[in-house]
Parts: sequence; C-alpha cells; structure tokens
Amino acid sequence: MTTQTAKGPAAEAGSILLGGDLPVNRMGFGAMRIVGKGVWGPPANHDEAIRVLRRAVELGVDFIDTANSYGPHISEELIAEALHPYPEGLVIATKGGFERPGPGKWEMNGHPDHLRKELDGSLKRLKLDRIDLYQLHRIDPKVPADEQFGVLAEFQREGKVRHVGLSEVSTADIDAARRVVPIVSVQNRYNVNDREWESVVAYCTRETMAFIPWSPLAAGHLSDATGPVEEVAKRRGVTPLTVAIAWLLARSPTMLVIPGTSSVPHLEENVAAAGMALSAEDLALLDRAARPGQKPR
Repeated sequence: MTTQTAKGPAAEAGSILLGGDLPVNRMGFGAMRIVGKGVWGPPANHDEAIRVLRRAVELGVDFIDTANSYGPHISEELIAEALHPYPEGLVIATKGGFERPGPGKWEMNGHPDHLRKELDGSLKRLKLDRIDLYQLHRIDPKVPADEQFGVLAEFQREGKVRHVGLSEVSTADIDAARRVVPIVSVQNRYNVNDREWESVVAYCTRETMAFIPWSPLAAGHLSDATGPVEEVAKRRGVTPLTVAIAWLLARSPTMLVIPGTSSVPHLEENVAAAGMALSAEDLALLDRAARPGQKPR
C-alpha cells in the first residue's frame, strides 16, 4: 500500500485504500477554491491556480477532490490543464448532482439522465476514460433515492466509474445506498469545532470507508480560532489551521483530509500538518473545542 502512494510531505499523514484497492495519501487537496468568488467563474489568478495544483502533486498529494459544479466546470478544466497527462497514482475524484444558476447558488438535480450527462462532461473535461471516485454531491429529495444510486451502479458496470462515494449523508442514507451500489467514501461537513456528523465518522471508521471532511478548516475561520485550538497552536508553535488538520488526521485512520486553497504558501502550510503528531494532552484539550451539544471524540 505505502509503496504505491506518492512520496513527499503529504505522505507523512499515512495512506488509506479506497475500496480496498486504490491507495492514496490521507493528505489530499480540495479544488473548490481554485475558481472564482462564489465558486463561480475563472480564478482571479489563473497562473497561481495552476501553480497550486502542480505544487500539491510535488508535495506528495495524490488525491484531488473536485466537482462538476465548481465553476461550474472550471475546476475540472484547470486540473487537466495543470496536470494532464497525469502522473501515475494520482487519483482525481469528482462529483455530480448540482446545477449552478449563478454565483453562490446551488440547486440539486439527481435525475439519472442529468447525472449521466454530468459524468460524461467530467470525463471529457478531465481527459479521463474512467473516474476513480465519483461522488453523488447530494441525494436529491425530488428523485427516488434508489434511482440515483442505481445510475451510479450503472456507471460502474459500464466502466466509466471505478468507485462510488456519497456526500452530506446520514448512516441510514449510507446503508440504503450500499444495498444498491458499493460505497467507498463519505464526504460530510466536519471539523474540530463542528462535529455534527460524529456518528458518520464512527460508521466509516468501523466499515473502513474513507471519511472526507469538507470545510475541514471552517472556510478559513479557524485561522482566527480562540480557545482550545489557539491554545494548542501557541503551545506547539504552529497555526490554528495546522492544529485543525492534525486533529482530523488523528481523529480516525480512515480520515482523508482535503483542505483547499488558491495560494501556494497556504497549500504548503496545510500539507506540513501531515507531519504533526498531537499528544494525548493536545487531543484531550481539543475535545473541548466541539460546539455545545456536540459529542467529543
């Protein structure tokens, strides 16, 4: 497993097998922030976006998470521009299930014909014959869930998708999906302060499924953290963001983190967290960072 993953600072986070056969370092990269404001349109600095993607791979990141809806389409196009032909072992995960009527606007569309159109578009933009991890961005309540899961299973049978993942789901949702198609990953909002999906983290850990936290740094707000996160950061001589990433990696062996940024210096800071080991004292203190009413570790 470890010999097949990319080397570099990102490898210090350790690795995980997606679906039991696809090794990646647990320090990944989320490609939502390389597009324009409101996750809409081109980036303010195109060349920096390209540098971020290339630098991520240089640092040992071998898992890049994107979506058809980021831009829309632009994140996928930038990934292909920066990295195609892709280095061996690089896993690009993408998602389908949202329409984008404008900046900051998101509308679910889980109709099977729409998901198929989105998948085909992603394959073309990413210049791939098969998506290694294709994720349902949301379960659309307007469409029978089994129809959405069923078309994902069709994509697998057709050889267009290797593995399937879900996003923003409960344990009951995961169970329902697994009756139709194998699920290897779950991507829910989760960070040191926001632990609403603690039960899903436990489920993924027990089932050896990747848990991919989105908003792992609370959209950057943890950089101004006060309380336990800041206390640990000061004591260890690092930033609160570094502590937040290290906490996620320590939380579960199946945690696959994907902090995103549009800046090379911020990228390097994030990846450096892969090598930070939190002490038992640090972890006990950070348990107090959970929002009131949410369970600690």
